[in-house]
Amino acid sequence: MTEYFTWFFVLYSVLALGICGWLAFGRFGRVRLGGPKAKPDYSKFAWYSMLFACGQGIGLIFWSVAEPIMLQGGSPLFSGNEANTGDGAVAWAYFHWGLTAWAMYCIVAICLAYSHFNLGKKLTFRDAVVDFFPAKSRRAVGLVLELLAILACVLGLATSFGFATLQFTYGLTSFTGIESTMPVWIGVIVAFGALTAVSVYFGISKGMKRISEINSVLSIVLVIAVLVFGPLVFLASTLLQTFGVFFQNFLSMSLWSESSVAAEGISAWQDSWAGWWTVFIWCWVIAFSAFVGPFIARISRGRTIKEFILGVTVVPSLIVMVWIGILGGAALYYDNNDDGAISDEVAESTESGLFAMLDYVPVVGTVLLVIATILVATYYITSLDSGVHALSSFVASSKSPSKGFRVLLVASIAAITVALLTLGGVSVIGTVQTGTIIGAFPLAFILIIMFVNLIRRLRRNEAILRVAQDQVQEASAPSDAPRAPGSDGAVGSDGASRE
Repeated sequence: MTEYFTWFFVLYSVLALGICGWLAFGRFGRVRLGGPKAKPDYSKFAWYSMLFACGQGIGLIFWSVAEPIMLQGGSPLFSGNEANTGDGAVAWAYFHWGLTAWAMYCIVAICLAYSHFNLGKKLTFRDAVVDFFPAKSRRAVGLVLELLAILACVLGLATSFGFATLQFTYGLTSFTGIESTMPVWIGVIVAFGALTAVSVYFGISKGMKRISEINSVLSIVLVIAVLVFGPLVFLASTLLQTFGVFFQNFLSMSLWSESSVAAEGISAWQDSWAGWWTVFIWCWVIAFSAFVGPFIARISRGRTIKEFILGVTVVPSLIVMVWIGILGGAALYYDNNDDGAISDEVAESTESGLFAMLDYVPVVGTVLLVIATILVATYYITSLDSGVHALSSFVASSKSPSKGFRVLLVASIAAITVALLTLGGVSVIGTVQTGTIIGAFPLAFILIIMFVNLIRRLRRNEAILRVAQDQVQEASAPSDAPRAPGSDGAVGSDGASRE
């Protein structure tokens, strides 16, 4: 994947971002998910909280400190003096976890949301894309699509469960002294699973929504505390400076595909910078789209396409950048002032980055360690919750899976995670994670077909609506009156969708 298809993953990410922009600011931006009279089911705060929690909460906690620390020695497009490489490290973190990643989630979610709310289809990849293929092949294609989506969901959630367990245990050890052992890992998995089971049992509005809002409040407290009690002047300067570096180099980072690898080849993916970073992260985002996309779609009824796209891309991206700028910037500051102490801890254990940084924050450091550990738990619970809601749509025989069925899925994923950790610990989880990432390659082609099918559906419904409006105007206008102008292109009527 790294040696021969880095260019493909780069092109895919640019395509997703481009289509999002075209849909948001083009004539289809006024289409309302669910029809012209549909109203949003959730407030904007609850909506943003759930978006962030299911999309990147746990990954961002893991990498917001680790990536800037690991890249501060130098990265593509940034070299030279120490300040430049540090700014470049933060800018690459903005890039990998910000706008482009969210656009990749967003385009999958909008395809599923339009299919479900405006066309009355089930909230599955199969129903979002199968009509693109000839009628005779749809059953076979649908089975393949559902199999890929189910595997991506189950393996993605299980491997994330394992890594979240390790990070939570590390945080627990940092302020309690509890040793990180297999019985502790299993206990954490059982606790996470039980809390998630309660959340999915009560549903999105009473379970996921409330935990996501708690996540948002605790995240705001954590970031503000690091800013106020940490190196305030340095962090304020770093935010402004790195925002500028990011926007100035955004196009170059978006299209950087490591042509030297294509020219010279590599013996292993570790020999490629993109293999460690861009390919790894983009594949992980594509794999996670299998459950993040359906969940975002599920909670977004009543939004226009423009509001949906800007809400799913721009707002979370700004939150991500502020989060990384403050937490990652503080880590760079403390690391440079203590002869690379945080770098040493990250090199030994990647999940230790955030906790190692918080230990340096004066006055409130211990309190922030507790908050960060809680956030690891709650962010993963919301990720698993959203994944189970998506997975239940894929594998349930009924249109509305029962609460008990969703609880059973939580228990199944927890059991898989325990099995992986028991069989071989981190090494086995890493192997399954690599397999999941490789599985993103065929899934990406399916998603591209889904994008094309969305555009085809929008244009077809637009044409149907124009014909219907013209017929109404002709029937109501006097025979000698000039014909009224056609539709302005707004789409989304339930009647037109069904027609």
